[in-house]
Amino acid sequence: MSFWRTLVGKLWITIIGLVAFVLMSMGLFLLPYIDTNFTDPVAVKKLFVIVAIIGFSLTTFFALFLFTKITQPMQKLIGAADSIRKGKYDTRLSLQTSDEIGELANTFNHMAEELENTIRSLNHEKEHLSSVLRSMNDAVITLDWEGAVILTNPPGDKLLYLWGDLPDEENDALQFKVHGERSIAIPKPLLPMFRKVLDQEGDQSANIHVKQSVWSVHMAPLSSDGEIRGAVAVLRDVTEEVRLEKMRRDFVANVSHEIRTPLSMMQGYSEALLDGMAASPEESQELVQVIHDESLRMGRLVRDLLDLARMEAGHTDIAMHQVDVKELIERVYRKFAVRAKEHDVHLELEMGTGSMIAEAANEDRLEQVLTNLLDNAFRHTPEGRSVYIAAASQQGKQGKELHISIRDEGSGIPTEDLPFVFERFYKADKARVRGTAVGTGLGLAIVKNIIDAHNGTIQVHSGVGKGADFHIVLPVEKVQ
Repeated sequence: MSFWRTLVGKLWITIIGLVAFVLMSMGLFLLPYIDTNFTDPVAVKKLFVIVAIIGFSLTTFFALFLFTKITQPMQKLIGAADSIRKGKYDTRLSLQTSDEIGELANTFNHMAEELENTIRSLNHEKEHLSSVLRSMNDAVITLDWEGAVILTNPPGDKLLYLWGDLPDEENDALQFKVHGERSIAIPKPLLPMFRKVLDQEGDQSANIHVKQSVWSVHMAPLSSDGEIRGAVAVLRDVTEEVRLEKMRRDFVANVSHEIRTPLSMMQGYSEALLDGMAASPEESQELVQVIHDESLRMGRLVRDLLDLARMEAGHTDIAMHQVDVKELIERVYRKFAVRAKEHDVHLELEMGTGSMIAEAANEDRLEQVLTNLLDNAFRHTPEGRSVYIAAASQQGKQGKELHISIRDEGSGIPTEDLPFVFERFYKADKARVRGTAVGTGLGLAIVKNIIDAHNGTIQVHSGVGKGADFHIVLPVEKVQ
């Protein structure tokens, strides 16, 4: 830039012009006036007044020039910087000068533009990160160095809310100090992993159990400039996966056990027949009868397994039509009345008034449900006790409903086992079962699937020594 176009050059030229003007004025006007009128005191005073007025005028003009060229642009620059400070990143200066202030204005505009682009990019990244976090089904919780929550997604907020009312025995010792500074609050389930991340400076993964749920947690440190600033935890609810894995292991173990028992008996008795250990035709007949019974038991087990697998996979199409449930229950009652006399068990039927027509049901499947429940009731009820069948039509929240109850006076089911009675191969206490017939452990699981297919519900109420009461609710009208 040329020196004469700079602010200093302009000021220098202005001062030179001002001095030249004064000198020329004195040379042209004042010196002749002094020579002719110097002896007159009044004229001298008048001269000083004129010089003072001219000097004041020139000073005022010079001050206005400085204000126009320096002070006013600087005030605009200060105002624009204050607007940027307040977040108005679109603020720009319009100073059309070619001096240093003009260059400063152009630099300021360029800086403001770059800052606006940077802030816009950061906002886009923040919105992108926020969208990613919101779209995640897993809970994300970010903690700072002191353990305070600084960022969560909606599942993380929900999780913190659910964990906020942990009982005292699960939520004690939540306060601890980081380097002795101040106490912080962090959910106890995450506390051990958070300490390990801070101490070992590495990722940590584990499954934690909270409120009968299982959570898979992966926690990683947050680093900045080589220092750990906190940690981020990603939590996934794996309760169902853990439950299914347990069911798979139990299923394999139970199937192996249930099949191994009849196979061992069939193999042993067949070997006895082959070795000629039967001393009489009666003994041979007895051995053959045991082999036949065990083969039937294995056939029932395989058939129940196939039925249950098809129902749980949704591959079994149940033809729904109108069913008279009252007639069905009476038929099942007559079928089990003979068995009740044989085992000295009182079977009572209590039927409500009015029709009990289910608009969409499968008669064979419902008969299978009642048969399984009554078979369990008879096997668990000692001689001289009673088994009750009750049915009635009631008005429910979703419309008219059919309520069916099968209650026995057996030894009952322990309260802690009630949540598992509808699982496959469940047998709470084999010692409670009377007689020699032992079920496959799949009956109640099949019952639950059939009732679910009818859009109904089944519940069990029992206790040790109180018998068992299975209550079924079926909708009368077809569920859309």
